[in-house]
Amino acid sequence: MMNHTVSIQDTGFVTHDVLQIKTDRPANFEFTPGQATEVAVLKDGYSNKKRPFTFTSLPSDGFLQFTIKIYPDHNGVTDKIQTLEQGDQLEISDAWGAISYKGPGTFIAGGAGVTPFISIFKDLADRNQLDENKLLFANKRERDIILDSKFNQWLGADFVNILSEEHNPKHAHGRIDKEFLKKNLKDKDKYVYICGPVPMINSVKEDLLEIGVEKEQIITEDL
Repeated sequence: MMNHTVSIQDTGFVTHDVLQIKTDRPANFEFTPGQATEVAVLKDGYSNKKRPFTFTSLPSDGFLQFTIKIYPDHNGVTDKIQTLEQGDQLEISDAWGAISYKGPGTFIAGGAGVTPFISIFKDLADRNQLDENKLLFANKRERDIILDSKFNQWLGADFVNILSEEHNPKHAHGRIDKEFLKKNLKDKDKYVYICGPVPMINSVKEDLLEIGVEKEQIITEDL
């Protein structure tokens, strides 16, 4: 797998703790919506600390974009990333990834687990193929919802949020459990894509199987 050096063109926060970074794109660099890369910050002490981040740009864009949740209390790579400026450099690997679009269905995301779905939905919007797709998105609070307005624009009533630590009349409260899935799963015969913390993925998969979704219809990252 080859490594590539890219320079940051622009950065900006899209929520209180989620940063979007735009970089240049190496010649002939290819990826598909939903794929990721290993990223290292080319600064002293960080060049060997690689972390996986998902592309949130389109394969047809002339740049690369990443949407990254920042964890300041970890004092690690993501904390360093929020200090980067235009012209700073990252090292990225060739693209890899397990989640790819196979057909219409329901996408289920927890927090930053929504990032592989951003490029997928951008691509579907670009090709006018958003119909029959739905996103169920779990977060702690409303302010944590990544790209809230954009998902509303793309999906309308098929964008459903649930908040675990905040009661809000606009959104469901609690976690994505069996009852929530029964109420909101658009079509049990279509694909279900899941991305988020591992315990959430395992719990949702178990609930989906219990309510009658076939194992072959459930798409997750390789764990």
